[in-house]
Amino acid sequence: MNRTIKCLILGIGIMQMQPIICEAQSKEGNAQGESWPVGTSPQEVGKRIAEHFVATPHTNFGRSTPPKVITYPETCTWYGALTFAKQTNDKDLTQKLAQRFEPLLGAQDTLIPTPDHVDYTVFGSVPLELYMQTKDKRYLKVGQRIADKQWGPPEGPRVKPESHEFYNKGYTWQTRMWIDDMFMITAVQSQAYRATGKKKYIERAAKEMVLYLDSLQKPNGLFYHAPDVPYFWGRGDGWMAVGMAELLRSLPKNNPNRERIMKGYKIMMASLLKYQAESGMWRQLIDDEGSWAETSCTGMFTFAMITGVKNGWLDAATYGAAARKGWLALVTYINENNDVREVCEGTNKKNDRQYYIDRKRLTGDLHGQAPILWCATAWLR
Repeated sequence: MNRTIKCLILGIGIMQMQPIICEAQSKEGNAQGESWPVGTSPQEVGKRIAEHFVATPHTNFGRSTPPKVITYPETCTWYGALTFAKQTNDKDLTQKLAQRFEPLLGAQDTLIPTPDHVDYTVFGSVPLELYMQTKDKRYLKVGQRIADKQWGPPEGPRVKPESHEFYNKGYTWQTRMWIDDMFMITAVQSQAYRATGKKKYIERAAKEMVLYLDSLQKPNGLFYHAPDVPYFWGRGDGWMAVGMAELLRSLPKNNPNRERIMKGYKIMMASLLKYQAESGMWRQLIDDEGSWAETSCTGMFTFAMITGVKNGWLDAATYGAAARKGWLALVTYINENNDVREVCEGTNKKNDRQYYIDRKRLTGDLHGQAPILWCATAWLR
């Protein structure tokens, strides 16, 4: 630990960020060269949030207690905790996260959701990550089965007439044209590619992403919550931002869809840069200065920018500074119990501005915990 007297903004390297060192306060350094105000380093914050997740019982967003199945907010946080454990080489944390899964391989296997909807299918990203870290093939079997089901023939009570149309065109039958899908679908397929090396998984995800970009992205780079709801809802757009960043992180450079996805990603990042508040936060409605600062979307956009700078897709000085500003704002919303505040509750679509403004602002909701872990991992990659 050292003490910096002067505020000095240094260049931020493309593959390895250099510090933006701010004034007159103690700093925490790390092996990668970043310097952070005390208590804000990705290592410390990520560890706190991950350990808090380990101690948190299974939750069931919007359904029942005790839970019937694992739902996507828990999946996203579990995945984030696992990636953080991997990046910090924290074997003890990985073991704890694996122990959380163990009952699901036995008596509590009913907690594993049926992969008949994007919100349930994304669960496969967790066992696939566990397989990559532990090499236990039980996890691979579960995760790969889920990923394959997503591109299998339509089946079950959720099948609609358009499900067959999408399936016959080579898309997943779970396609809904909701912007949330572009994390839920691409996450599990990207993970299946990382775990198996089989290109069919990442190629599926890329083709699907292009469909959504061509259909839903607006000229300013952002996305309406739904075609009939002309509002740029923060977390909805967050799923697109994270989904593109996660996909591009592993998409081979010779993939024919990579250029189109990169174009969509960069247009979105440029637009988000304009709407970041002076505080570093993004808002519940991205372009609405009268709406409140919201943490889950801020974490998602910050992750997407960190990933872009680390991989050389975005200008390092411009976007690195924005990402750092977002992170330092975000961590101020973590309370003494390691719960993130000001998290928008689960939100359906509605063509009504006030509906979005009036959404509950939750504390500790896993929609907000997960992006903190994603960001912590991304800073350390």
